[in-house]
Amino acid sequence: MIRTLADARPAADSAGMIDQLRELEELKSAVAARQARIAVAFDLKQRSEQARAGMPAEELGTGVAAQIALARRESPARGSRLLGLAKALVTEMPHTLAGLESGQLSEWRATLLVRETACLSPADRSAVDEELASDVGTFSGAGDRAVIAAARTAAYRRDPRSVADRASHAAAERHVSLRPAPDTMCYLTAFLPVAEGVAVHAELTRHADKFRSGGDARSRGQVMADALVERITGTAVGISGVEIQLVMTDRTLFQGDSEPARLPGYGIVPAEWARKIAVRGHDRPLNVWLRRLYTAPGSGDLVAMDSRARLFPPGLGRFIQVRDHTCRTPYCDAPIRHLDHVLPWHRGGTTTQGNGAGLCEACNHTKEAPGWAARPRPGPRHTVQLTTPTGHSYQYTAPPLPGHSPPDQAASRHRRELRHQAKALKRGKLRSMPHSSVAA
Repeated sequence: MIRTLADARPAADSAGMIDQLRELEELKSAVAARQARIAVAFDLKQRSEQARAGMPAEELGTGVAAQIALARRESPARGSRLLGLAKALVTEMPHTLAGLESGQLSEWRATLLVRETACLSPADRSAVDEELASDVGTFSGAGDRAVIAAARTAAYRRDPRSVADRASHAAAERHVSLRPAPDTMCYLTAFLPVAEGVAVHAELTRHADKFRSGGDARSRGQVMADALVERITGTAVGISGVEIQLVMTDRTLFQGDSEPARLPGYGIVPAEWARKIAVRGHDRPLNVWLRRLYTAPGSGDLVAMDSRARLFPPGLGRFIQVRDHTCRTPYCDAPIRHLDHVLPWHRGGTTTQGNGAGLCEACNHTKEAPGWAARPRPGPRHTVQLTTPTGHSYQYTAPPLPGHSPPDQAASRHRRELRHQAKALKRGKLRSMPHSSVAA
């Protein structure tokens, strides 16, 4: 099917192209429905095999969502949601699944219907499914908000108490999250009960109006953002008592090189911005420490550290966190919560950087389930091979540190530098060719 689609050509006329787009969209929906059926069948098969292997009943299903996520090139958290969606569609919402299979409903629209009926009992959920999706044309031309409103209304009619209880329990899910944004910005999001959220926004708005009426040149949004940072951190700078661990090459810091830096919890940042952060301690009340990390020539991997301790010492733990940056499980970029022995300690694994990997809590627990195995493997950088209970293997390699390029790219960069120096020498701007050097 993939080869057939690759060989397909756009239609000759505009109307035909639109027809092709619609047909491909319907095909995507049908594929999503088939994936849902396969996911449920796989879950049942795995639970049966785990039960025969003697796994306790409360642990049945461990690692199933993670295997589905790996197969679909998604994060483990996304895999859990996909499995939950599949179970709801196959076992409780047959009409919605039929709409998905026929291409009349998209996977996202089906997800909305499942999400808004999650608080109902299986019987009530099936009744809402029949009411809303028995005629898939009901949502033809409707927007996402209309779909959500229809599902919420039907759910409330069926079981108003469950819907009310869901709203009362939602406060327990309050949290604060951070997501990267372009241009060294980020989204700091607070998921709050509506009363507290409105109160926070109203207070920031009042504060901004006060400063704006006093002649402050900043926009209202800028004043609100600055006030939020200052009130939470206690300083106008916004960084107080927190180590951000900005990682960059020595060339970036001292020689004005353009090699980007890396900020844990965010990602890649421009070199100029990183230098400004590093020198802010000269004109602002910040403390700046310089910690040197040395890499192996060629591979760019951090120099090994050994320890005989059962647990990773603080220095080695920080070393692994800098090397791995985020959870090492393929497609999972969650923050590192656990420092894991790749080859478990009870199987002879050592407490070394070569046998250590940074994982999120969920991935570390999944890796310990029966049938899962991991081993260090040779590679240009620290490499681990993960094997799932079905025998599928996935390799993942530590991300490159700032300043490291593959050998062919490094050689190409070196040749460009030599050509630039030769031109400068020819123009008389350079007295002699400098000796080539490698900074570790």
